[in-house]
Amino acid sequence: MNPFPVIDKYYVRGSNLYNLLLEHSGRVALKSVSVCYRHPELNADMQFVIEAAFLHDIGIFRCYAPSIFCFGSHKYIEHGYLGAQILEREGFPQHARVAERHTGTGISLAEIEERNLPLPHRDFCPQTIEEKIVCYADKFFSKTQPDRELSLAEVRKHLRKFGEKKLVIFDGWHGIFG
Repeated sequence: MNPFPVIDKYYVRGSNLYNLLLEHSGRVALKSVSVCYRHPELNADMQFVIEAAFLHDIGIFRCYAPSIFCFGSHKYIEHGYLGAQILEREGFPQHARVAERHTGTGISLAEIEERNLPLPHRDFCPQTIEEKIVCYADKFFSKTQPDRELSLAEVRKHLRKFGEKKLVIFDGWHGIFG
């Protein structure tokens, strides 16, 4: 599938948000592809990884994050499942699972309940190798600083804010993908 007609359906080509989404997603796609090339033993579906990397943040326009040109009504933490709803409607259920599971290192049902997060009560943790690759690659790129890749130390520092468990998950992925 070609992800760009889907993006074009929901984003105004040439707008600040469109350009930011493509820059961020393109960087995530390149890092994801580099993981696939370095680790053929993972048997990841590279074409799917590219498509999913470009679509993983499709739901950001529905959230309120003015620093990245988003003026929707939802909290930013909701962008994953909101994007999944869009991709489900468009007929791409596998891509939808990547979108809903890429936030942080995933968000468990227990975390949603404990932290009273504004998310549907279900598990949002990456399961497939492709989901994990896109989620891992995404951690290295911030939409507030789209022109640079974060260092491993910066990624770890950011994830540590959300608890040691997140860091353990990421470190496990880095051991496989890094």
